[in-house]
Amino acid sequence: MCATCGCSDTNPIHDGSGHDHEPHREHVSPGGPSALHDSRRSTISIEQDLLAHNDAMAHDNRRWFAERGVFAMNMLSSPGAGKTTLLERMIRDRTGGRPISVIEGDQATDLDARRIRAAGARAVQVNTGTGCHLDAAMVARAARELDLSADSTVAIENVGNLVCPALFDLGENIRLVVASVTEGEDKPSKYPHMFRVADAVVLNKTDLLPHVPFDFDQFLSHLRSINRRASVLRVSATLGDGLDALHRWLCDRIRRSGGEP
Repeated sequence: MCATCGCSDTNPIHDGSGHDHEPHREHVSPGGPSALHDSRRSTISIEQDLLAHNDAMAHDNRRWFAERGVFAMNMLSSPGAGKTTLLERMIRDRTGGRPISVIEGDQATDLDARRIRAAGARAVQVNTGTGCHLDAAMVARAARELDLSADSTVAIENVGNLVCPALFDLGENIRLVVASVTEGEDKPSKYPHMFRVADAVVLNKTDLLPHVPFDFDQFLSHLRSINRRASVLRVSATLGDGLDALHRWLCDRIRRSGGEP
C-alpha cells in the first residue's frame, strides 16, 4: 500500500492508456512525537481509503467481466518464477476453446507484452513506474483497451512481487500463485498472505528438480500450514509437463463460474 510499498512516490504511473496518472502524495510534517503519531493515524486512514476505493473498483470489474462472460485469472509470483513463459506455453498449446487475452503488469518496458503477442494472444502492457502491484483501476482501463470479447479468458500477469499484489482485489475469478523449485520450499511460510489467497499454486520449473535442492513434501507442508484448500499443480513451462492438468483445472473453474471452457 502507499505507506509500505513505494506507491506514494511522486513519479507518474504509465499504465498503457496514453495518460500519466499521479499517484497519491502524502505530506508528513516534522514536529516530534505528536506529529509522528498524527502522521501514522493519517497513514492508516489513507491506506483504508485506498483499499476501500480499490475494492469498489474491483466490484465493478467483476460485474463488467461477468456481464461479458469473461473469466479473469490473476497470476502472481516473485520475479523470475516463470509466469510469462507459462502464459506463452498455455497460449501456444491452446487448441480451440476460449480466446485468451493478457494484461501485462511490470514497472517498466513492454518486453512481456511483446512476448505474449508473439505467442499469438492480444496483450496490453501496464507499467506501474515505482508501484509494485496492479490495482483495480489499472485493470479496468486495460480491460477496456483490450475490448475483451464475450466468452473469453483474460490473464492478468501481476508485477513480480510476493507481498503487495496479494492485498489488492482486481475483480478476478481466481488467483494463481506461480512458485518455482529454484526459489526453495519455504516461500509459503515466508510470504503467508500471498499463498493464503491462492486458489491454486503452480509449482514451475520441475524439470530442474535433479539439479536443485528442493523438497516437495516440505513445500507442501509449508503451504498446507497456511492454506489447506489451494490446488497444487506441478509443471515445467519450458517442456510442457503438467500443462494438461493445469488446463483441466482451469476448465473446471470456468465451468463453475458459469462459462464454457
